[in-house]
Amino acid sequence: MSSMIDAIQNMFGDAVLGSQIFRGEDTISVSLERAHELLAYCHGELGFNFLVDVCSIDHESSDPRFEMVYELASIDDSQHLRVKVPVAEDQSVQSVIDIWRTADWHEREVYDMMGIKFDGHPNLKRILMWEGYPFHPLRKEFPLAGKPSEMPDVAFTGVAPMEGGPFVTCSTATDTVSGEPRAKGES
Repeated sequence: MSSMIDAIQNMFGDAVLGSQIFRGEDTISVSLERAHELLAYCHGELGFNFLVDVCSIDHESSDPRFEMVYELASIDDSQHLRVKVPVAEDQSVQSVIDIWRTADWHEREVYDMMGIKFDGHPNLKRILMWEGYPFHPLRKEFPLAGKPSEMPDVAFTGVAPMEGGPFVTCSTATDTVSGEPRAKGES
């Protein structure tokens, strides 16, 4: 185990649900109840001053259903850590904006696409879909083809606007030149 993971396990004990090193990447899983505290420790004591990403995974048929994933790094790129936090469908997550201000849009995207709420977020509203949209498009039960919208000028599930348009391609082309898009009627 890496010394970084050892330090976290010594500090947080039973809150650490598991850890692994795979292809040189350190990953640690932590309980939701201690996640914010652990992330603050990673920032303040271990030097993870760069929040690379915050995302979520839908394990639809598992309990807990969701998993938050925090990708941490140091500005000088000398260390990386992935922190995973299991989250049940009815639970909310403590915002980490007080630790990394850049978490703002990341958390809004997770809320918008998955429906996970963040306690303490100063502006938790949709960032990609419009307010009032009743679905969370990255959840596994959301159909790949989308759902019909009452706002066709904003989102649609019908024919793509370029279908049958002025350009054609040849998917059976034997080389890249003849497969390139071109105006209809050109050879």
